[in-house]
Amino acid sequence: MPRATDLGISIGGLATGPTNSVLDVAGVGVGHATVWRDEEDPPGGRGIARTGVTVIRLRDDPFHAMLPAGGAVLNGAGECTGFITAGEWGLLETPVFLTSTLQLGRVYDAACELMLERFPDVAEDFIIPVVGECDDSFLNDARRMQVAREDVAAAWEAADTSVGSSRPPDEGAVGSGTGMSCLGFKGGIGTASRITPDGHTVGVLLMTNFGSRDRLTVDGVPVGRLLGPAPSSDRAKARPPAGSCIGLAVTDAPLDGAACARVARRIGLGLARAGSVAHHGSGEIFIATSTGVEVSRDSHLASTPVVVGRGLDPLFAGVVDASEEAVLNSMLAAPTVVGRSGNTSPGLDVNQVRQLLADHGRLAR
Repeated sequence: MPRATDLGISIGGLATGPTNSVLDVAGVGVGHATVWRDEEDPPGGRGIARTGVTVIRLRDDPFHAMLPAGGAVLNGAGECTGFITAGEWGLLETPVFLTSTLQLGRVYDAACELMLERFPDVAEDFIIPVVGECDDSFLNDARRMQVAREDVAAAWEAADTSVGSSRPPDEGAVGSGTGMSCLGFKGGIGTASRITPDGHTVGVLLMTNFGSRDRLTVDGVPVGRLLGPAPSSDRAKARPPAGSCIGLAVTDAPLDGAACARVARRIGLGLARAGSVAHHGSGEIFIATSTGVEVSRDSHLASTPVVVGRGLDPLFAGVVDASEEAVLNSMLAAPTVVGRSGNTSPGLDVNQVRQLLADHGRLAR
């Protein structure tokens, strides 16, 4: 599947990183465990599963070498554990785990167990893993507990393996994005990166599950309106607008928690460009973190001076542009997915998008 840049779409004036993904920030990894089943209902089977887990690994040992972090909420009809603690301390001490709404507890439990296995000192202290969720019950049978501890472990191991990859992570209908829909089409996981003039990298990863078809905007072109309503045969099985988006921004620029919160807030601007209006039932929750500073758990001393004030402006621009592009990547990478009860989330037609952009002078014909 093509990404936005493969179509010739260029958002903003900053250069992208080598993989144009969050993996461009050194030490960061992304892993997925996709749970896809077509079984009969219990007791004969486990029903229809279109769900999973995605893990973003920020450094090898975030427990002893914590990372500055901060968050922002555009609309709060959602959940992200660890968010309050990160806001209070300005620090992050676990990977970021993404999953579906009713699986959050299972992923949280597994994250605690896996942290204890990797870092026994956790037992002498405490942790609150960061686990964000979006509702995938349109495609996924949420009445069944579909995600297991083994899925969380597999996604974390895959995230470790992906560090330093020369390719972006899988996007679209994978991991926690398997059952997600976005702006009237199939969504899921999307990522992009930007490099600031001073050489810092900022990457964004989104789990997109929001918006309505008529609002879809691609590089300023009102693609959703131009495509028109979905065919009448598809409307009865179409997902209603609302949903959510969990967004993570990671940079190697040295930031403190307050600056990370300001960076996180800019993710919402990228979503708005793509067509989000943050519906009443939406949970747009964003976190940003810096790998450019280590905070010792014992001393709580930062390892380097931090960027503040106007020095943040290039990072703001990079996050907005990368967030807009990550929405598009999450959709372009995702095929049509049929889930429970025949509910269908259609894949975005790449050729139609290309033609509309060419018609509006955004692409060469």
